[in-house]
Amino acid sequence: MPCATARTGPIALFLPSLHGGGAERVLLNLARGLVAEGIAVDLVLGSSEGRLRTCVPAVRRVVELGGGRMRQTLPGLVRYLRTDQPKILLSAMDHTNLVALFARELARRDVPIVVTVHVDLLAAWSEEPLRGTARLMPWAMKRLYPRADAIVAVSHGAASSLCRILGVAPSRVQVIHNPIELPAPLQAEPAPAHKWFTDPGVPLFLGVGRLVPQKDFTNLIRAFALLHRDRPARLLILGEGPQREPLDALIHSLGLESHAALAGFAADPGPYMRQAACVVLSSRFEGFGNVLVEAMACGTPVISTDCPSGPSEILEGGRFGPLVPPGDPAALAGAMGAILERRLEPGQLIAAAQAYSVERVTGKYLRLFAGIAAHRGETWPD
Repeated sequence: MPCATARTGPIALFLPSLHGGGAERVLLNLARGLVAEGIAVDLVLGSSEGRLRTCVPAVRRVVELGGGRMRQTLPGLVRYLRTDQPKILLSAMDHTNLVALFARELARRDVPIVVTVHVDLLAAWSEEPLRGTARLMPWAMKRLYPRADAIVAVSHGAASSLCRILGVAPSRVQVIHNPIELPAPLQAEPAPAHKWFTDPGVPLFLGVGRLVPQKDFTNLIRAFALLHRDRPARLLILGEGPQREPLDALIHSLGLESHAALAGFAADPGPYMRQAACVVLSSRFEGFGNVLVEAMACGTPVISTDCPSGPSEILEGGRFGPLVPPGDPAALAGAMGAILERRLEPGQLIAAAQAYSVERVTGKYLRLFAGIAAHRGETWPD
């Protein structure tokens, strides 16, 4: 056994861009946690474009590789691995994970690679079948993912799905839940600018996420229409995406334009969550469910579809909020009405959210990194 040595480079976090998705927010939160521990971090990006540019913490370097596509990103990442030789490179999102593993082969540098999986892949591929060259994804994952020094899934359900795809033992995939920048609970602050927050007598339901089929805001809008027949209420959805036009058309076709609205992207949804009567996650599938933790940290009640995977783990099978079948507007409407009558104490929700704080989850990643170093006969700073 050679003498233990320590790598001197930074920890590199690799993303395709800074567009406002959950995986991007998660890695920025992890970067923030690592920087708070005094660790040098490089944020390595295919492209630095995106709404989250203003959310980048004080990392050592932001390295832009020259484009979001694989053929543009790969040569730049090979150069980065050769010149900077980071202690660890951690990547998120499936195509980015594959680029990271392939780049290490081409760079001929023994840089430890950690790949992270942020969605239940079996559910995702069932709902949105792979097309074109993306159909090669399972084949490529089976061959490249086992070469990673560690494979992390953000929920137990996502881990189980990944094991079935890769054909590996569950012990090969580690579960580390997402680090969430927890909003300050019960914080006194001005209400968001939207006019509906000036009328606290009418309960406001809030949805947050990209306007894409996965999030199934169609289901939420239809559920709200059923609820609104029986009681005054309002619905606000934060986010942007390709479904904005059809969702807006659905709101108008149901005659809800005075009661439901698409409010656009919000870099910080916390102020909206604190003022809402309830935050609703209506997804067909997830990997975790960041919005649930963010709302719970505000002390705000939550409802979720019991989709694969993540929400049931966060809500502990319904202990911290109702779980309803995906794609069932009537069941969702029933839960929305019921939660206005019976709510958990805010303190219970706030306490449950602390398990996902940036500080706690960063500690789990640091223990993972130390374990990788030990397995390689290297040391890791305390």
